Amino acid sequence: MAHVIAVAGKGGVGKTTLTGLIIQYLGEKGKGPILAVDADANSNLNEVLGVEVEATLGDVREEVARSEMAKDNPIPAGMTKADYMEFKFDDALVEDKDFDLLVMGRTQGKGCYCFVNGLLQAQLQRLEKNYPYIIVDNEAGMEHISRGVLPGMQTAILVSDCSRRGVQAVGRIAKLIEECDMHPRQIGLIINRAPGGVLNEGTKQEIENQGLHLLGVVPQDETVFDYDCEGTPTIKLPEDSPVKKAIREIVDKLDI
Repeated sequence: MAHVIAVAGKGGVGKTTLTGLIIQYLGEKGKGPILAVDADANSNLNEVLGVEVEATLGDVREEVARSEMAKDNPIPAGMTKADYMEFKFDDALVEDKDFDLLVMGRTQGKGCYCFVNGLLQAQLQRLEKNYPYIIVDNEAGMEHISRGVLPGMQTAILVSDCSRRGVQAVGRIAKLIEECDMHPRQIGLIINRAPGGVLNEGTKQEIENQGLHLLGVVPQDETVFDYDCEGTPTIKLPEDSPVKKAIREIVDKLDI
């Protein structure tokens, strides 16, 4: 069984950036092959990792849904829809040196993402036996946890900025994990974008109020912002980057 690492938190706190750096470091430590999962309908983990994504699970679903009405049906004669969909799912898996990337994506137009959530759940159950580690960049909020999309969870990494509201948000996620009986072996908090890498007393107090275990603090670094603006993959940060150093120290403390 794969060791599932879920990264969660509210929107805009840098979950995807940190997830990409965690994936990179585990690959450098020889923990691969890793299945990296972008479980956000508004996906961009591939940009952090510097890989191109040609198709998502949502794209495959849309192609198959349109196949019966298409003038030229893409499904070969004699192949069922189910078999074609599995073939396309395998084709959508982006392969890199230390990791493979699976992107949930979204369906087109109006409506909820229930169907693609179900597709993601099924693919994770199918693929988990092939990887020692699965690292999931969850969408903002708590839906993937409450829906039981993940195939278990051994490590939960909650990410917040320095705000009390951010810490309160991940506190609610931690409580939901407990309510859903997921029982991760370890659960902890990373505070991201801390000025000077230091927490103020108000943030420290809120972490204590929420009963959260602080894994570490990642400092504010304008280089990350510059890379994002330039479209440079974050994993290409220099080796002496304070952000990279902080993530490596945090990962080394984890039981993974």
